[in-house]
Amino acid sequence: MWDILGIQTLILAFLVFAPLEHLFAMHEHKKILRPAWRIDLFYAVFGALITKIGLGLVIVGTGYLAALLVPSSLSATVAGLPLWLQVVLAVILSDLGFYSVHRLFHKIPWLWKFHAVHHSIEILDWLAGHRVHPVDQILTKGASLVPVFALGFSDTAVAIYGALYFWQSLLLHSNVSVNLGPLRYVLALPQFHHWHHADHPEAHDKNFAGQLAFLDFIFGTHHLPGRTIPERYGTSTPVPPDYAGQLLFPFKPDQSEQPAADSGGQADIRPIAGDLDRMTAR
Repeated sequence: MWDILGIQTLILAFLVFAPLEHLFAMHEHKKILRPAWRIDLFYAVFGALITKIGLGLVIVGTGYLAALLVPSSLSATVAGLPLWLQVVLAVILSDLGFYSVHRLFHKIPWLWKFHAVHHSIEILDWLAGHRVHPVDQILTKGASLVPVFALGFSDTAVAIYGALYFWQSLLLHSNVSVNLGPLRYVLALPQFHHWHHADHPEAHDKNFAGQLAFLDFIFGTHHLPGRTIPERYGTSTPVPPDYAGQLLFPFKPDQSEQPAADSGGQADIRPIAGDLDRMTAR
């Protein structure tokens, strides 16, 4: 039976990341049952269901328009490429879409109100990454999926891309210390995305990419100060603490604070604890 609520995937993610966050913690002493874990679990189950419905509509609409607008010769050419090349192209095209829409969510005030829900996270881990307003999730993920489904990538390539997207998204928010040396300037890793969530002025509006960190280098929005990590996360935008309040928050006209209005002191940072070599050796 199809796991429509994603419970099985959620359990698998817990079994993968709970040990990693304990053994290779970026921030030590973080508890599994940390504050706000219940609301993030609610997002992971019921918020994800709303997102699946919305993305399903996006995919159906994309397929319909692609049949009308995309030449069949182009789709055939893309589907005939080697599998590895299809996956690489799918990741690049999808992350360009994600980067663009993600940046708009930070720059346009009414979009920021949706995205501020995600930035209200004050303790990052794999579960916290699920806290995303459905409108935000559908638009940003939709921007990633449109080129993948419109250009005719093979089913296998789409499946591999989808798995990479999902697990990398959990990894980015996780409390896991990973260092791939120079590759951390190419691929988005936890340190990279933790700085995106940092409550420090120098990190605001930085690191928009979801999979490829080099996109931020190209567009001048990269921030990766050595091997340091932020100690403070969140936003000064007054996001309600409850699920219903967060769903309704973007639609309330009296809350218009933008990310530029966030305030914070100087960065309080410390070295990252571990790297991938230690992860694989232990």
